[in-house]
Amino acid sequence: MINKPRRSDYLRHETKKHSLLRFFGLVLILIAYFTYVSIKMGPGVGFATTVLTWTFFIFCTPIADAGFILAFPIRLLTGFRMIYTQLIAFVLAFFIDIYAFFHTPVFFDNSIILKLFHQILARPYPFWGIIFLSLIGTVFSIYFGDELVDVAHHSERVKYHRHINLYKIIIFIFTMGATLILYNFLLKDLNVKIPLV
Repeated sequence: MINKPRRSDYLRHETKKHSLLRFFGLVLILIAYFTYVSIKMGPGVGFATTVLTWTFFIFCTPIADAGFILAFPIRLLTGFRMIYTQLIAFVLAFFIDIYAFFHTPVFFDNSIILKLFHQILARPYPFWGIIFLSLIGTVFSIYFGDELVDVAHHSERVKYHRHINLYKIIIFIFTMGATLILYNFLLKDLNVKIPLV
């Protein structure tokens, strides 16, 4: 269903204003990250590193911020629901990751996040559990994001209020799983030694 609010609503409605500010904040972070890695590694490698990092956030965080960067402006301009754009972002990120994993794995060595991501991709059990939880959380997150654009005030967010407790449980389980995976990664793959006092 196409629901295209007037552009002036993004300045008047508190929920739409929240979405707009979130979008600009995410774009600034993305630009700053790209600039940093481009200065450090060169523009070509910086671009590839930024894109791979974006796919990490698509698949390994239960919040739809990476997909929101694409979904929100498309929703703003066309009215196309963000949940569908997020599904397209999943598919796009999947093909980018498959290509990078098999053809340019050297790019995964460009940052700690990408090294961790490579470990997650390379070890389906148990690490793909984090991807599964992230995808569920992301669907909830973008579902709530669509609702932000559909209503004018936070008090009108029926879907959010109905499902927020389930979303919090998913975030909690994700956090516990991600902590264990990160701990394992730091200890085994980076040879981090924890001193016993």
